[in-house]
This record gives sequence, C-alpha cells and structure tokens, in this order.
Amino acid sequence: MLRQFFLFPLFVFCLALSGCGGGGSGSFSSSNASGYRVAKPISCVPYARDVSGVPIRGDAHTWWWQAEGKYARGNKPRVGAIYVLAKSSRLHYGHLSVVKRVINSRTIEVTHSNWGSDTASRCMIYERMRVEDVSPNNDWSRARFWNYHTNAYGSPYIASGFIYP
Repeated sequence: MLRQFFLFPLFVFCLALSGCGGGGSGSFSSSNASGYRVAKPISCVPYARDVSGVPIRGDAHTWWWQAEGKYARGNKPRVGAIYVLAKSSRLHYGHLSVVKRVINSRTIEVTHSNWGSDTASRCMIYERMRVEDVSPNNDWSRARFWNYHTNAYGSPYIASGFIYP
C-alpha cells in the first residue's frame, strides 16, 4: 500500500510532463498541414540537410547547381527528394523542402522549416504540408504551398526541381 502511495504521484508527474513534449500546445494539425512550433526559426538549409542526409551547404537556391554531377536531379517528385525553389523577390535565398509523400502527379506532401512571412510563422516546423504543382506541363517548375494560417494554397513559386539523394 505504501508503495502505491508513492507511485501514484510519480505517475501523475510523468503524465503532466508528457504534455510538455512534442505534443502539447506547440503542435498543430489540419488536413493539409501539421507540425510544431519552435522558439526560434530554423533555416530550411540545415533542416533539409538533416532530414535528407545530403551534405550540401550554402543558400537554398545554390543546391540545384551544387548537386549537378553528385546527385540525380529531375522534375518528378519522389519520397526523400529535396524540392528546390529558385531565388526570387519573395525568396531571397530560395527554399528547400523534402518530399514526405507523393499523393498524385500534381500533389505532394513535404516537410520543411522557416516558411512564412513573419517570425511567428517562421518558428514552425512543418512535418507535413501539401504542395500543388501548377506548372502548365506538369513538370513541377511552378508550385503552390498550403498556407496553414489562411487555410488555402498560396501564390505560385518557381522551382528548379528535385534532387534525389
């Protein structure tokens, strides 16, 4: 009986702590995006490098040409491929995401970080986000990413293509 008296408070304490981990109020989920919040933005480059295992360094938009001759590249999504967005007026350094799931020829889910227009949205790690190919030739050269905050796809971005690890 004395043992149960000490174990129950320990159980309650551990249960309370479990809410402080990855679950809790820091996580979010909808049908088209899910993830969790972090204290400070994490650049898409080290995040993509960690998730994919590809050791390329430098600004996101430079990964496309840096991968030439070292990794296969193409315009078809595959699970594990790195999707490279080109440098633009909206993406000064480009952007990287990693394909988590291919839903169909025009829709994929990616994981990525540092995506958004303000500090709050950039402090999110998207474990899953829908991306839609809007290129006229179905070659993934233009895509729209799901916006969790507006519950709609955003404006199109120009893409270089996929790097296959």
